Amino acid sequence: MTSPAPPEGTRRRPGGRTARIRSQVLDALLAELGERGYDGLTVDAVAARAGVHRATVYRRWSDVGGLLADALDAAGDDGWQPPDTGSLRGDLAALNHEIQDALTAQPPVVAALIAASFRSEQAEHAQRRLWEDRYARCESIVARAVRRGELPPRTDARRLLLAATAPVYHQLVLLRTPADPDLPDQAARTAVLAASAGAFA
Repeated sequence: MTSPAPPEGTRRRPGGRTARIRSQVLDALLAELGERGYDGLTVDAVAARAGVHRATVYRRWSDVGGLLADALDAAGDDGWQPPDTGSLRGDLAALNHEIQDALTAQPPVVAALIAASFRSEQAEHAQRRLWEDRYARCESIVARAVRRGELPPRTDARRLLLAATAPVYHQLVLLRTPADPDLPDQAARTAVLAASAGAFA
């Protein structure tokens, strides 16, 4: 990049032509990643697909790692909020269904991004920032449950969220087995039972 990276926790939000080019390039990156995977990903292919001169892409993102990191950072700039169904079990089940849908979508962009984060140091750091952002937002699920009296007051939100969502990631990302339509609800139910008994307090 031609200027220093923004401080940790802040991101530049360019406007006008710069924003348009960024959007074109990141859309092209995700399309290439979904179709070809990390090993088939090149800056030149992304630039060609985006209709942007390769020099522009190299100047701003430098390499594939820079592109992946920016795509992950861009994902954290959205307005996504966790489900609010009125119950802890409903919220966790809905969250798990969102995760499963994202991981099984075609082309497999989310799964490819996760895989790429193991191959690029820049993408790894950006992936960690995104996870932290998502789990921080999801802590509101646990806070609401505590206020409703569904959970002990000192329930550890992060530990509960990890326990509730881990089976979905484990099955789809690590085991790479077909999606089980019942798993999101089963994992949510198991986590709620444990949490209600004080397992995460």
